[in-house]
Amino acid sequence: MKKWMKISIVVLLSVLVTTILYFANQYQNNSVVKNPEINILVKGENAFLTKKELFNRLYRKGLIFKGQKVENLQINKIEQYIKKMTEVLNVYVYRSIGTNWNIDVEIRRPIARIFNKYGQSFYLDELGHTISPSYLYTARVVVVTGNIRDKMSFMTVDKLESNSLYKSNYCLDDIFRISHYVINNKFFNFQIGQIHLEKSGKYVLIPRVGGQKIIFGSANSNEEVKVKFRKLAHFYKEGIPYEGWNQYDCIDLSFENQVVCSKNEVN
Repeated sequence: MKKWMKISIVVLLSVLVTTILYFANQYQNNSVVKNPEINILVKGENAFLTKKELFNRLYRKGLIFKGQKVENLQINKIEQYIKKMTEVLNVYVYRSIGTNWNIDVEIRRPIARIFNKYGQSFYLDELGHTISPSYLYTARVVVVTGNIRDKMSFMTVDKLESNSLYKSNYCLDDIFRISHYVINNKFFNFQIGQIHLEKSGKYVLIPRVGGQKIIFGSANSNEEVKVKFRKLAHFYKEGIPYEGWNQYDCIDLSFENQVVCSKNEVN
């Protein structure tokens, strides 16, 4: 076969393949996409975001609409929009086969619900990030109240810890240390229902069982928090069985190497 014929055949085949791919791509782009396959990974029981709610948010934002064609599907924009949701830890949006596409979302795990001094409410997650409250679900976590200046999305705990100016005026890092210990300890996760910050700067724990006030004091480091909870655990183990849950009206953990208690006068 002559050389010019071989070249002609190769060129012809290239044009044919390119044409087929072009029309296939045009057909694909003009095809209507299906609803996304949404997968939501939740740690524990706190489902702050459901498949239905996520779909509705995308629909209201105009990122999903009826009759939407493949060429109108903005994968990156959808992913960035979901990533900005405070309850979302990770998200991956991608197309699969034909008109199918997927949204994989991992939800943050809350460890405390905070009610600040301004009447605002938000959650704190296990990584020290704030989460907007959800009308869909109320997480069963420790409640934090009192003289709290921190606001929603003010800053993350790690940034607060590294900023001495903010650290002296705000307390999100202290709340994180206490609530993180509580939620990761089986006994105290059941026993401690509320953390309250007094104007004096002392933290007070409110138990679910027993009417006593537990003065926790400061929470300046993880080690300090761990030592105080160990003292409290020892007291519950050694003192409560002999005296009973309602014998004390105050348990003070703020003193070094000791637990100071006052008995309930009624008993």
